[in-house]
Amino acid sequence: MSQAGEQPRLWLPQHWPMWLGVGFLWVTDKLPWPEKRALARVLGWLVFHVIGIRRRVVFTNLRLCFPEKSVREISALARAHYDALALGLFEVCAGWWAKPADLPPHRIIGLEHLHAGLARGHGVVFLSAHFTTLEIGGRLISEAHRMGGLYRDPNNPVVAHLTRGQRARHMSPAIHFDDLRGLVRALRANCAIWYAPDQGKRTKSSALLPFFGVPAITNTATSKIAGMTGAAVVPFFAKREADHSYTLTILPALENFPTADASADAVRINRLIEEHVRLAPEQYFWVHKRFKARGEGHPEVY
Repeated sequence: MSQAGEQPRLWLPQHWPMWLGVGFLWVTDKLPWPEKRALARVLGWLVFHVIGIRRRVVFTNLRLCFPEKSVREISALARAHYDALALGLFEVCAGWWAKPADLPPHRIIGLEHLHAGLARGHGVVFLSAHFTTLEIGGRLISEAHRMGGLYRDPNNPVVAHLTRGQRARHMSPAIHFDDLRGLVRALRANCAIWYAPDQGKRTKSSALLPFFGVPAITNTATSKIAGMTGAAVVPFFAKREADHSYTLTILPALENFPTADASADAVRINRLIEEHVRLAPEQYFWVHKRFKARGEGHPEVY
């Protein structure tokens, strides 16, 4: 249904609690960053110890991906992940509403690789992954260079409405995740499009491939998109640093990509993502059921 058709109903009483929550987040976005980080630690502790949202999923993912870690190390990493999730929520608010002067300190490494990719004239697939820094990273990079991206509507209609508006505000163009034609048009117009293929589901463009050595349904469409358009595939990762600044790293375009083997290409991308997850493992999005629905012969781990 169209956004215009949804708007009047969003003011009905059943949506008021969500609007109150949004109002609270809008107010907290006005706080200085030290206060937001302190509030995120409190919220992270509360959700981990009291509410336990997807706690079992997080522990399962961490045990599968880091079998070398002890029980104590896994527990500490899971606890740190909830702080990262909570801070990510406040980063979403900053990404949506903060003035440029109020954004956190950051540095961009490798912006020349984005420019080089665009110089080819066939667009750039700005290859990334679902980290808790996703929203703030996208906002920060968009301050330095015009950036488009794919988006997915959240299930809650209020959040979906707000997300669509903010995507349109900060992304040019903003493309729904299942609009392949729109993505191809944007790349052929030489746009840079943020794209994260690390949350797979069973489609014609998926395969069961290793992620951290564990079989997972994996999106293989990156090869198809690059092959159809000639776009450069330029990796991009955002990382929170210990000093509370952010490092945005843009790597050179993948060489010899795509190949005739889409699965091999996807494994290559998985390994690249793994490398950057290991740099700050608590910042990856472990609440996602990455190893679900793998089919016959594979246990249901969740």
